[in-house]
Amino acid sequence: MLTESRRRAYLNAMQVVHWLPRAELPFAAPSRPALLRVPEPLVEAPVVLPAVVAKASAPAAKPAERPKIEIPRPTVSAKPASKPVLDAEETAAVVKPALVPPPRFALQLLRAGDCLVLVELVTGQPFQSRDPSYLLLKDMLRAAGLPDSPQIIGEPVRWPLLVRGTLDQGPLAARDFVQGFIQARLEEAPCSCLWLVGLPAVRFAGEADEQAYYRELPVEGLGNCWALPGLELLMDEPARKAHVWQAMRRLMARWKPRNE
Repeated sequence: MLTESRRRAYLNAMQVVHWLPRAELPFAAPSRPALLRVPEPLVEAPVVLPAVVAKASAPAAKPAERPKIEIPRPTVSAKPASKPVLDAEETAAVVKPALVPPPRFALQLLRAGDCLVLVELVTGQPFQSRDPSYLLLKDMLRAAGLPDSPQIIGEPVRWPLLVRGTLDQGPLAARDFVQGFIQARLEEAPCSCLWLVGLPAVRFAGEADEQAYYRELPVEGLGNCWALPGLELLMDEPARKAHVWQAMRRLMARWKPRNE
């Protein structure tokens, strides 16, 4: 163990003037407070030079810039994120359009003089001689100056055609089928006007809706068509018969001269 005198001799030999022990030293002299006090840094006042001297002085040299150290960064791949793979069911749902349920209706085509009449069959069954709807149709033909015993042409057109299968039986297919059926009959025997009685007849033959009732519709491939409410609707709402009669008087010239 070093004594205080020998410790100072070693420190002087190493040119150590001030030192502080990390732990309390045995047999050491007490520390002087003046040595433990940290002196405050001296602040030098800036020296202001005259304006002339400042102008004549050389420009101060720029401090040397610290060299930039390039840090390698991880590169980001430019490839787009891969899309998730869809399974077979999801792919089929994206590709296949939504199926529209096929419309359901039954239509009967008749000929009365120089007119063809496409009538909705509400029950889906052919007309019977004593059906109230058929009696109303006979009254309308008689008022129009046409034979009141129309000729039935073919079997009723019923849609959909098939109960099962993959055949497209949507609204567009139904329209094409009905119009094609009528065009074939017109090629056999033309007519001056085609009556469309009932909403299915107006929709799938005349390409219109109930807003076209009592009006004349020019349809490509079918000629002039007259849109009328269904026979059941005319019996349920008798006030509509007046509109039918008013429209009939305007259109009667199309077929009446040939029958006189």
